[in-house]
Amino acid sequence: MSLEEQLLHKLHTKTAVIGVVGLGYVGLPLAVEKAKAGYQVIGFDVQMSKVDMVNQGINYIGDVIDNDLRDIVQSKMLRATNDFSFITDVDAVAICVPTPLDIYHQPDTSYVERSTEEIARYLHPGMLVVLESTTYPGTTEELLKPILEQTGLVCGKDFFLAYSPERVDPGNKYFNTKNTPKVVGGMTPACTRIAATLYGSVLEGEVVEVSSPAVAEMEKIFENTFRNINIALANEMAMLCNRMGINVWEVIDAAKTKPYGFMAFYPGPGLGGHCIPIDPFYLSWKAREYNFHTRLIETAGEINRSMPEFVVSRIGDILNEQGKSIRGSRISLLGVAYKKDIDDWRESPVLTILAELEQRGADVAYTDPHIPSCPYEGKYYESVAMTPEWLKQSDLVVITTDHSGFDYEMIQLHASCIFDTRNALKGSLPQIGQSYYRL
Repeated sequence: MSLEEQLLHKLHTKTAVIGVVGLGYVGLPLAVEKAKAGYQVIGFDVQMSKVDMVNQGINYIGDVIDNDLRDIVQSKMLRATNDFSFITDVDAVAICVPTPLDIYHQPDTSYVERSTEEIARYLHPGMLVVLESTTYPGTTEELLKPILEQTGLVCGKDFFLAYSPERVDPGNKYFNTKNTPKVVGGMTPACTRIAATLYGSVLEGEVVEVSSPAVAEMEKIFENTFRNINIALANEMAMLCNRMGINVWEVIDAAKTKPYGFMAFYPGPGLGGHCIPIDPFYLSWKAREYNFHTRLIETAGEINRSMPEFVVSRIGDILNEQGKSIRGSRISLLGVAYKKDIDDWRESPVLTILAELEQRGADVAYTDPHIPSCPYEGKYYESVAMTPEWLKQSDLVVITTDHSGFDYEMIQLHASCIFDTRNALKGSLPQIGQSYYRL
């Protein structure tokens, strides 16, 4: 049998050993699903804390079910290590490491590069390598392929290489790693076939094959750029509606009654998370290589990045209406997670708002049932308990994350002034003597 046939046979019979590099928000759920599907899985991570927790069956990712992780660890279907020499034992490996931006807002592919170099040290004939980390079009071919071929093995002949973008929406109650459609693009038709076979044997969602890694890489960035631009439109409408005295939430609710040609996106205090605020920068950076200026994308980014400043400005205006200033006022922020019902504060605009209010002299505190503490710009913040007394003592309560676990009746009952940036109260009438403002 050829190397392709041998690997396909292992995948069909679930005798292949699967590796996952990076045990974070993307990698751990993927490792769990592959182990649940019947594969022996080895997880790799440089953080020993994650390795130890996985090996003890202790879950730290919200989208992973605690019992699932514990069961597959106890049954020895999943183990974790920081020793990359165990790559020798795997037949296929997925790279799920961070791809942040550097201080100049340019792609930082150092984690991907180091992971690929570690894999290259132990690369063997008949092995599949799949990159899942979000990155710019061309990364798989221009970065990974040369590193792996330095071993003397030839891509598409001796080993197989593909790109399959992660699609993770933390906190989504309907779509998860297992049932979300998966896009796969390999360096050769054989690479695509093998990668698609692997994912098809694990996931319930459709596996969509595309002609190249570059198409799959561009597809992923297009997804998030689409959301970035439409959220920017909603944010700009919110700023205009505020100036015109129009309720933007009512406008959107009315518009979405149209059964075609409209998709509802909503404004907020800014964008957070690892994908939507970051991915468009990858595309803009790569576009410059082709002497192309992504004007719409960059304008959308500017609008979304301006939202925390707009929220702080609104806070100042609201307090002025109460005869107060930001300096010296007690401002309570409800939620620091970047979206509802998750424990992730990466790139959260709420932290930007918090820091700016502190800089302007406000007495700021936050409460978040999902994030008991978090560091930001050299400081360490801790969540306080939401009590009637805390709400009553606040000059302004700002709903910055619309967690389902917040007691909104208590908030309305005891807060004298509320600024709702998420439409969490959905137009509920304020109590007597209470002031209520929407974004």
